[in-house]
Amino acid sequence: MVLMRTDPFRELDRLTQQVLGTVARPALIPMDAYRHEGALLVHFDLPGVDPDSIDLSLEQNVLTVQAERRAPDTEGVEMVVDERPHGVFSRQLFLGETLSLDQVEANYDAGVLTVRIPEAEPAKPRKIEISRGDETKEIAG
Repeated sequence: MVLMRTDPFRELDRLTQQVLGTVARPALIPMDAYRHEGALLVHFDLPGVDPDSIDLSLEQNVLTVQAERRAPDTEGVEMVVDERPHGVFSRQLFLGETLSLDQVEANYDAGVLTVRIPEAEPAKPRKIEISRGDETKEIAG
């Protein structure tokens, strides 16, 4: 008889790594986001990514970033350590209504994609003229 050691959590660990990723193989693109000088700034870490492989799209207040880091050509070499993630990575951000989505700017430099989204002009109160019979009166609206 052969004694087999089983690990009931092995499948759970494998599934968790596929969904959440690991330090060596993240499932999401790491990012920082903050407000500065009337705009939302978002920095995505994409080291080693060819800028031509980055796809940035905006549809119905959802900003999607997709990029591909190609695996190095290892033909004829013996890999000693292979920790750098490669493949297709993506991240989606759900943006609020207070941003001016028609003025989005993006820049890729030193492995960081920076997206700048200005805040929309706040709705300014205005006066609306109301007429009653022969007189006209202004009311703040």
